[in-house]
Amino acid sequence: MTNVESVELRDFRLAIITSQHRSLRQAAEAVNIRQSTLSRRLRDLEYRLGAALFVRTNGGTRPTAAGLEFIETAHRILEDVDTAFRRLKTRSSGEIGQLRIGIYASLSTGNMHATLVEHHRRLPQVEIHTVDGNHDRLVCALMAGVVDVAIMTICRPNWNDRALPLWSERVIVALPEDHPLGQNGVIRWPELANERILLPQQGPGPELERLLAAKLHSAGLPRILRQDSELDRLLSLVSADYGALLMLEGATGARYDGVVYREVWDGEGPTRLNFMAYWREANVNPTLSPFLAMLRERYPDLSVDPCAV
Repeated sequence: MTNVESVELRDFRLAIITSQHRSLRQAAEAVNIRQSTLSRRLRDLEYRLGAALFVRTNGGTRPTAAGLEFIETAHRILEDVDTAFRRLKTRSSGEIGQLRIGIYASLSTGNMHATLVEHHRRLPQVEIHTVDGNHDRLVCALMAGVVDVAIMTICRPNWNDRALPLWSERVIVALPEDHPLGQNGVIRWPELANERILLPQQGPGPELERLLAAKLHSAGLPRILRQDSELDRLLSLVSADYGALLMLEGATGARYDGVVYREVWDGEGPTRLNFMAYWREANVNPTLSPFLAMLRERYPDLSVDPCAV
């Protein structure tokens, strides 16, 4: 190690403080050390650097030309170190970085959209990367570490890691605006028995198909048209009268000319599907913890073990 490499950050600070006070006694009092100790450390620093940093007179202590250059450099070094430590601290606390979220359904409106808006307001330096998929794809993504958390419906029987109950969303049917059922305030499941039903193959599509089969098992299944398309294309098919689209209410933020939305009722109220957050206990991404804390804060009454329900 050379003499220069042995210079410590504290030496930088002592030199800066001495230049500010122009008095060894006042500088020593400012850092709460003895004047003799400060004087010795400054002389050791000058020896290691091979240059006089201060001129010492009975009238005080002032920097030399070399001292002024050193102090300017010391300011920059300490600022860079402080910035680096702040960034490390915020990164370790989850205030900066990337959070990868598996998204099961549309987030154009509703709780998922509101959650992301609030998260960005609180932690604007955390980048959100979303991955779409059905249950199986998102569970595989969780296990492989491709996503940090997945927001999905139902309790997976093969999921034995962490889960947090969240919100519920109503089941919605999108209809052409001139469709006879569109005149009703709500739609009952049996009314869909004779309709052509559009269902996406990704996201909630398979689950909605199972729900449809359970609700209409006695009336016979309608004609199901499975689609591997995004929401805007599905709504385009609805507006062209190719069929009615089953969806969740989080997708109703997407407005499309010629399409109306109606709740699908079961008994005395709308049919709902419950959502949960799934993640792995072993996940070490620091941005995950603040996100989960926010979810628990927003939904404090949904804290039971989802697999025990």
